[in-house]
Amino acid sequence: MAKMAKVAKMAKKEITKNNINSRGGQLGPWMLTSLVVGNMIGSGIFMLPASLAVFGSISIVAWILTAIGSMCLALVFSNLSRRMPHTGGPYIFCREVLGNFAGFQVAYNYWIYICVGTAGIAVAFTSYLGVFWPVLNENHVFSFFVKAGVIWMLTLISIFGVRNAGLVQLLTTVLKILPLALVGIVGIFFVQGDNLAHFNVSGMSDLSALTGAATLTLWAFTGLESATVPADEVDNPANIQRATILGTLIATLIYILSTIVIMGMFNVVELQHSTAPFADAGRKIFGQAGVLIITIGAVISCFGALNGWIMLQGQIPKAAARDGVFPKLFARESRYKTPAVGLLISSLFITMLLTLTISQGLLKQFTFITLLATLAVLVPYLLSSIAELVLLLRDKKQFSGVRLFKSLLITTLAILYSLWAIIGSGTEIIIYGSILFLSGVPIYLIKCRRSYDSFK
Repeated sequence: MAKMAKVAKMAKKEITKNNINSRGGQLGPWMLTSLVVGNMIGSGIFMLPASLAVFGSISIVAWILTAIGSMCLALVFSNLSRRMPHTGGPYIFCREVLGNFAGFQVAYNYWIYICVGTAGIAVAFTSYLGVFWPVLNENHVFSFFVKAGVIWMLTLISIFGVRNAGLVQLLTTVLKILPLALVGIVGIFFVQGDNLAHFNVSGMSDLSALTGAATLTLWAFTGLESATVPADEVDNPANIQRATILGTLIATLIYILSTIVIMGMFNVVELQHSTAPFADAGRKIFGQAGVLIITIGAVISCFGALNGWIMLQGQIPKAAARDGVFPKLFARESRYKTPAVGLLISSLFITMLLTLTISQGLLKQFTFITLLATLAVLVPYLLSSIAELVLLLRDKKQFSGVRLFKSLLITTLAILYSLWAIIGSGTEIIIYGSILFLSGVPIYLIKCRRSYDSFK
């Protein structure tokens, strides 16, 4: 019996090994964690102190509330990835649980979110490059070509293989954390309490200011679901859960510490007019050498985030196209097994979006684009949380009383937080977001009609 048990154990181990190998195994645990951290810590933390200055130090409270809501979302995505470890992330979760239309809307909104968000990160990348080349902050046409150029360069890297993009992501994530940690730790000694005393300078009620600031801070947490998207390229499905939770925790600690330091170093007027707040902090701490260190770190950070986001922008459309929900051309792959056509179409859309904002200043571009991208991703976040709630209520027998209560509480908080963030986007952004949301309905109906005609 012992010998038979040993043989069975070895066979099970071999089957597991074969299953992992059949998944592609190109993304290991550190690459996955760096994908989450790298996609979260991109442009948001480097640009948001300036955008949040209009609210005052109440935005620190907003960071904390956003961190709690985002951790609930991270736990939701972690649980869903354990049940459905397949490429597509939020799209797969919602299609399997809520049906094809919900799956399509999630795929469509998530694709828009990645494209719009990538444009926002490109704006931040160019803004920090402007510290070295001020013409980028003055000549909108020249800055456009820089933004478009880096997007197309990274698109080609992603087309040539997921692992290549994963290695770039790991390297840039390590390099971007160092200057942020430096400012957060050393900058504590330069904080002035008077700067943090301006709690709410927005002219709105505390609740309205808190809601508006929280919506902006959510932009920095978008990307927490990144590990769930390229699931078929992961060496071990269990690493998706670990990377999602660990990556979110790392980003949260860096966000809160560095924001307190930056807002404590400058008054609200200075921050409102800063196009590179971390570079300004570096100058105050280390002199001109600090500007160089922080700016290089910010450029690397935005570059790494661009790489990660572009790597994902073809994955969800590919999964949706395989199911017949998106046009089939999104499923076409290069000889490197990457969704080349989807990547090219997405980057073309991003380039067109950048042309529409070419006449605006960089900070104004960034604020508008990030709010629009945040609203676009809140739809997948909300529907994914609802999908998790449906699964919990459907499979109550699999949970003990305490475990069920804890899971229901986390999922309910994730749903309420997503709804609160949507409301906080503001009327203008909600109108634009609704137009984007509804623009997908005709596409879905056309796909359904074609499928029906083919069936006949």
